[in-house]
Amino acid sequence: MVGYGLTDKRVTLLELETFTTETALDAATELQRVLAARTHRRKVMGQEVLVPGQLGEALQLPKIINRLQSKQQKQREQGLDDFQELWPTLSPRTRQKVLDAIGWYDPKELDWDDKRSNRRPVVDPDKGSV
Repeated sequence: MVGYGLTDKRVTLLELETFTTETALDAATELQRVLAARTHRRKVMGQEVLVPGQLGEALQLPKIINRLQSKQQKQREQGLDDFQELWPTLSPRTRQKVLDAIGWYDPKELDWDDKRSNRRPVVDPDKGSV
């Protein structure tokens, strides 16, 4: 699987990547947490209070998550389809928060000595190989 970094270009690459039910479940669960962390000010009985965000419910994330967790393959596939339809509608910033939280990264952005990069070091032709 390929993960992605901060730029819109890399997030757009994710849209081309196909989610699996497992990765979609991870992303949907984290998206629900990210959206619930948003708070809004409301007046209740004359006092201003902070209330948690409810966009996750409006986007039917609980339903999508339940489908992704289903024991029935057909339900999981429907949840995956629903999530793949929802993902491109999110803002780049929200998508990036979700990707960062679930630990996806772009191997091409890593240093060569990072185990996740799976690349050989660049050899300087003036110095020869080590």
